[in-house]
Amino acid sequence: MKTSWIAGLVGLFFLASCSPVVVTTTAPGGAAPQPAPSQSTRVVQPQADRIDSQTAARNFVAVVRRVEPVAEAVCRQQAPRSNCDFQIVVDDRPGIPANALQTLDRNGRPIIVFTLPLIADTRNQDEIAFIMSHEAAHHIRGHLARQRQAANLGAEVFGRLASSLGDSGNAVRTAQQLGAAVGARSFSKEFELEADELGTRIAARAGYDPLRGAAFFARIPDPGDRFLGTHPPNADRVRIVQQTAAQL
Repeated sequence: MKTSWIAGLVGLFFLASCSPVVVTTTAPGGAAPQPAPSQSTRVVQPQADRIDSQTAARNFVAVVRRVEPVAEAVCRQQAPRSNCDFQIVVDDRPGIPANALQTLDRNGRPIIVFTLPLIADTRNQDEIAFIMSHEAAHHIRGHLARQRQAANLGAEVFGRLASSLGDSGNAVRTAQQLGAAVGARSFSKEFELEADELGTRIAARAGYDPLRGAAFFARIPDPGDRFLGTHPPNADRVRIVQQTAAQL
């Protein structure tokens, strides 16, 4: 992974403490990666104990340098047929919320995206490391491909059902869209917990404390146990981190 943009990120964060500055870091091909709904970690604005932007930037730089090679090594061990050359980028679009996500570029290279608000909202290196490791785990576990397969199956099943009922072409297409949405969400909670488990291991292997890193769950809205929700309850996620860390 190339990190030539990191020094500039630190410098711009120093400037950002005085005036709004946009960090120019784009994904391969010049376009910001599009998020996959079930592969995101959304964080609300923290209420207390915020660190200054310079410290947040330095934390991010340090974590990238330590976590990326570990994530790549774990990827090559557990998913040897996958592209394990992670690229970590910063999404600088104005007005976007604190968020992290995993996606692929057009050549199948895994991309981990952090938004500037998320970097600024973190409290320590352990939180950044846990989030980064969690997103890397999504790729290693093949969640995007598995989500796409589930969506395709859902579209096929719903489409056939609509056709068997004698619906028109438009109704069938609508049913296919609904089926794809249902299929894509069917395993979202399972994927998140899988990523939490492997992410805990990656963060710990990189020398960070995943329990301290998972403290950010206390600052995000609890999605509860909603039907077809994209994320499991925060308590379940914390429990997975605790159980996995206890095994290390």
